[in-house]
Amino acid sequence: MLIARHYVIAGRVQGVGFRYFVEGAAAREGVHGWVRNLPDGRVEAHIEGDADAVERVEAALRRGPSSSRVEDVVVDEQRPTGRPTGFTIR
Repeated sequence: MLIARHYVIAGRVQGVGFRYFVEGAAAREGVHGWVRNLPDGRVEAHIEGDADAVERVEAALRRGPSSSRVEDVVVDEQRPTGRPTGFTIR
């Protein structure tokens, strides 16, 4: 079952390799979407793919790389497009 979720991650998540960490998790799980830094210091991501794979990427987002400190993750369910777009860092 395909699902899509939009995430906004707060904490110490910029300048610690967070986007590359998310890109690696997305590649391992075969999901599509993007990740980017926000001007206010948070990170935003859109993940789409198999429900189990998206759940595993979400678990990685909540953990973050060892140099980060995730304080909050806001999740918004989205309608999946079903189009394979790859995964990009914006």
